[in-house]
Amino acid sequence: MIITETLQGAVMEGVSGRHDFYIGLGLALSSSIFIGGSFILKKKGLLKLASRGSIRAGQGGHAYLREWLWWAGLLSMGVGEAANFAAYAFAPATLVTPLGALSVLVSAVLSSYFLNEHLNVHGKIGCILSVLGSTVMVIHAPQGEEVSSLESMAEKLKDPGFIAFAVCVLVSSILLIFVAGPRYGRSNVLVYVLVCSAIGSLSVSCVKGLGITLKELFAGKQVLKEPLGWILLICLVICISVQINYLNKALDIFNTSVVTPIYYVLFTTAVMTCSAILFKEWQHMVLHNIIGTISGFLTIVSGIFLLHAFRDIPFTPDLLPLFLKQGRADLHTFRRGAEKHQSCLHQPLLGPEDIHNGSQSVEEEGESV
Repeated sequence: MIITETLQGAVMEGVSGRHDFYIGLGLALSSSIFIGGSFILKKKGLLKLASRGSIRAGQGGHAYLREWLWWAGLLSMGVGEAANFAAYAFAPATLVTPLGALSVLVSAVLSSYFLNEHLNVHGKIGCILSVLGSTVMVIHAPQGEEVSSLESMAEKLKDPGFIAFAVCVLVSSILLIFVAGPRYGRSNVLVYVLVCSAIGSLSVSCVKGLGITLKELFAGKQVLKEPLGWILLICLVICISVQINYLNKALDIFNTSVVTPIYYVLFTTAVMTCSAILFKEWQHMVLHNIIGTISGFLTIVSGIFLLHAFRDIPFTPDLLPLFLKQGRADLHTFRRGAEKHQSCLHQPLLGPEDIHNGSQSVEEEGESV
């Protein structure tokens, strides 16, 4: 009887875990759709303000706060981030974070239709590679160490490795904002995107802690008296505010189809690094999962390189048959010219009639002599 009840409990726990997994997966997918659409709405709002002659966000202006399209984009991003927040409560971070690549695909497709931003073949291949790489990373994702209470989360946050990582993130972000931003912010897309990505890695840690706080609150524990939950909430608000500000600057200056995938790669890298340091995820991975995770990440990087490096090349699938025909025509012309040149080499300098007339003239001259 005891064995039967134990088996039933294990089966029910497995079914519940699988149910939570699919809930987290659905929330992560819906989050990518809302976040990808938010980039388009924000960009349209910023372009509308630019057409009116308002001070642009890249120049320090905040006129976008009076534009309803920008607020619609912010609302869409808020819904996406809320779904993403809930997904972290049901699924591991190593599953939720790589699925953000789908927002790259959504943003790229929508921008080609609604923003008239050209996406060539290289960009489309780059988006596909990003999605494939994310899929590989999800399959071979490292398993996070279980953190079930605020006490264990507090112990993780006191780890010297995480403290050193957080200090490096804050110092580098300050240097990017106050030193590199005024000099290279308008010419290099990495400056503002790096700020968003670095700060975003800390925001994910805050989200994980707040998710644990909400779970304990719904379980009936007195977590509202714990200062750690309120500290994490304040830090999350600050991190999100910084991300929104500098993401707006990047979107106002550079192309959406370029900002979105680069932001995804850098953000995913920062989050995976932070999770590995905070939750010690890589310590329990086998070799093939390590290789799969690295391969998936390199696939994403390759896709981003195609999308960013060849974005100005006017190459479309419609030009491919014409290019092949043009190449064949040039080759045929070259061959005809070579054959004509070869026939000229074997052709006599004088024709048969010229030779006959020349011999007759020589005979006449001989008779006259």
